Amino acid sequence: MALDVTDQTEDEVLLRLYAEGNARAAYALSDRFGPIAYRVALRFLGDGAEAEDVAQDAMMRLWRAAPGWRSGEAKVSTWLYTVTRNLCTDRVRKLTRTKGVGLDQVAEPADPTPGAEDQLTQAARIDALQEALMQLPDRQREAVVLRHLEGLTNPEIGQIMDISTEAVESLTARGKRALATAMAGRRAELGYSDG
Repeated sequence: MALDVTDQTEDEVLLRLYAEGNARAAYALSDRFGPIAYRVALRFLGDGAEAEDVAQDAMMRLWRAAPGWRSGEAKVSTWLYTVTRNLCTDRVRKLTRTKGVGLDQVAEPADPTPGAEDQLTQAARIDALQEALMQLPDRQREAVVLRHLEGLTNPEIGQIMDISTEAVESLTARGKRALATAMAGRRAELGYSDG
């Protein structure tokens, strides 16, 4: 009896179905986790092409892990965040080592969509946030991205980053303060009013 794959199917069930050859499960997993891996990689690396490579590599690792997946040991999403984070860390190290490029010098993705004034303002806000994120130390940026942009809980982030919940709280608090300081002088430029 074939199980109907729906948006509500649990991650581990989808992974097991994929391992058993269910193509619909593969599509469902790709739709669910591909954008997450890309978004996280883009926030960590600040480069769309690099983020695409990392997301593809993370998904390939998920496919390879599917047949041996041990249910109940880790959530699929937590596993994928961890793999994506580690791949990004490896990319940054490789870029720094081979090109002598610092993390602050990694190019930001350009917004290719021309549009109305509100679209331009939103793009400026996103660029300003990305620029400010790239100024944070790596660990602070990782914690802030996972907590405030990806919406993970502190215990989940602690598991991904292999640190305590208290350390996550400290990193996110320091990261938020640094972001607020970096963005404070740009409120008017970015269309925020103080009223």
